Amino acid sequence: MQQRIGYIGLGLMGKPMARNILEAGYPLTVHNRSRDAVDELAAAGAQAAMSPQEVAQASDVVFTNLPDSPDVEQVALGPDGILEGAHEGMIFIDNSTIKPETARNIAQRFAEAGAAALDAPVSGGDVGAQAGTLAIMVGGKREAFDAVLPVLRTIGKTITYVGESGAGQVAKACNQIMVAAQMVAMGELLLLAQKTGVDPQRVVEAIRSGAAGCWTLENKPQRLFAGERRPGFKAYMQHKDLGIVLDTARTYGMPLPATSGIMQLYEAMLQSGMRELDNSAVIGVLEAMAGETLSTSED
Repeated sequence: MQQRIGYIGLGLMGKPMARNILEAGYPLTVHNRSRDAVDELAAAGAQAAMSPQEVAQASDVVFTNLPDSPDVEQVALGPDGILEGAHEGMIFIDNSTIKPETARNIAQRFAEAGAAALDAPVSGGDVGAQAGTLAIMVGGKREAFDAVLPVLRTIGKTITYVGESGAGQVAKACNQIMVAAQMVAMGELLLLAQKTGVDPQRVVEAIRSGAAGCWTLENKPQRLFAGERRPGFKAYMQHKDLGIVLDTARTYGMPLPATSGIMQLYEAMLQSGMRELDNSAVIGVLEAMAGETLSTSED
């Protein structure tokens, strides 16, 4: 019998992910604090629920996609939460980016109730969420992962079982080290090229097929050249994720000097009123430091 799916948290990432699950033919129940996204998916065939508990009661597999660790704890473990509606054999999958310790605690609580919990953060931005091509990194019990792999394939292209509970979140923390470093490096190279009188668009063309090639150079420069700095992936979420990275590093006594410096740039971005912009818009902080504004096609 086909699994009944629930999805909670219908934001920039969650709504298209939930839609892909629905379009794959799974029965879907949805909940969100703001109702517009719920109404939109209900019009497409999903069932609307008034609480996380109600979603859990109606579902075999429940996904969440929420901003931070306290939000996931509240929705999963709090009053009218998923755990209160959990039943034997239910699987909870969290697509949020949260602390590994939080993921492990949630998994323990669900195990005590006869249910399973997987931490399954994603990477690929809103473009990947819409296209169903996200990278998904999963921690938790292997048998639970195997049971939900078909539905994960409706939202992701690269799905990797990393290890026990919390391992998915560790993988995502490592991912965010690289993502943030790439965004800052891209901003620096674009401004350096322009400052020296060389066309930064030609520089990107010259280097992105070589050793500097990466997802960031394939997807972000043209948006910046067009003057587009809207998300994408919001700067304040990148800042939050780097906080998780550095907290985890402190827990294990791991120095991260480069990431610590990058965190300061994102802190400056938030302090400058750019928190809602794309994470690539960290170039704005570099522009202020260099006294150089990236030229756009609108100039």
